[in-house]
Amino acid sequence: MLSLNFIRENAQEVINRLTIKNFAGTEIIRQVVALDDRRRETQKQLDDLQARGNAIAKEIGILFKSGKTEEANQLKAQSGAVRDQAKELDATLQHIKQELDSLLVRVPNLPHPSIPGGKSSEDNIVVMQEGRVEDGPAGLLPHWDLTAKYDLIDFGLGNKITGSGFPLYKGKGARLQRALINFFLDEAVRAGYLEVQPPYLVNADSAYATGQLPDKDGQMYHAGIDDLYLIPTAEVPVTNIYRDSILRERDLPLKNVAYSACFRREAGSYGKDVRGLNRLHQFDKVEIVQIAHPDHSYDVLEEMRDYVTGLLRKLELPFRILKLCGGDMSFTSSFTYDMEVWSAGQSRWLEVSSISNFESFQANRLKLRFKDESGKIRPAHTLNGSALALPRIVAALLENNQTPEGIRIPAALVPFTGFEKIA
Repeated sequence: MLSLNFIRENAQEVINRLTIKNFAGTEIIRQVVALDDRRRETQKQLDDLQARGNAIAKEIGILFKSGKTEEANQLKAQSGAVRDQAKELDATLQHIKQELDSLLVRVPNLPHPSIPGGKSSEDNIVVMQEGRVEDGPAGLLPHWDLTAKYDLIDFGLGNKITGSGFPLYKGKGARLQRALINFFLDEAVRAGYLEVQPPYLVNADSAYATGQLPDKDGQMYHAGIDDLYLIPTAEVPVTNIYRDSILRERDLPLKNVAYSACFRREAGSYGKDVRGLNRLHQFDKVEIVQIAHPDHSYDVLEEMRDYVTGLLRKLELPFRILKLCGGDMSFTSSFTYDMEVWSAGQSRWLEVSSISNFESFQANRLKLRFKDESGKIRPAHTLNGSALALPRIVAALLENNQTPEGIRIPAALVPFTGFEKIA
């Protein structure tokens, strides 16, 4: 979340920048500043009362030592009254803090000053595009037909076992999944990322710390009895490794990679965008996370973008990179690149990765800080990206590599699949 001091000192700038995300922040920022004024005044009154109580307690001790018992007892009555007033003030202060926190968690992260305005994905900016993008020859099949033709995925069985959006991979379809996961993990480790294997369920504190709660509460699967959430991405548990931590400046950046299954309710999704592998409730993804120095986090963002670009080139997929406009950015992001691959069988672009810099927004919730060389404690910056999400990668691989003889496997994947063609 945004720093309270930053909001106080830059209230109008905060309001102006939030408009880029189409968030009307005037009223809530005014309420935040007014509540903080009350908090400060109440805290001062409480501090003054506590100081007075301490002074009275000291004087009582002196009186008792001097044998002035009657005077000491009179002061004890005053001391009790001061304690009662302090107790009431403290309760008021805690209530104000709760109100303030409930407002702060509703304020999105500020977009980077370079982020363009816009209402939706239609207003995103294409930064670059690579590879041949054209309608293929007549008769190209979409991936849902290809998976049926070659017996790779059974959507009906997944629906029978669980429900819509939970496909069952089998045979070479399952092996392709495993190959992609291993390929992505090995590439990340070679690039200097430390591999971790995180839990798939997190507690509410973890979901809150990375911004999934309360913003995306309705999009997560919740195990009510235990009050645990199935992760929507490995970003959540991996970033929470560093919750309540003070890191050393010389250790930054910290780089982690993790494979996980991901679970998203995707409430309200319908139509062509959800057919086949286009949008699922459970899917596999390899996630990269970096904890960076604030002075270098945008260099890290570009490094992560270049890394994911390299993966797409190795998979021989046509792709493009988008810089998201304010209206298409997430609640927590300051700057996001989306990576999309061309789906030849559907003649459309499919998003396969988002790479984001959250600046200090998550770190403030996480209480994730570092000590710089001068000894000052500062919030770190957090970044993450999909490297990569499997379903749409699989869809694009199948559709873009279909031939009359079968589906060609890109050379970089062959050592992992053990086969060069699906036929």
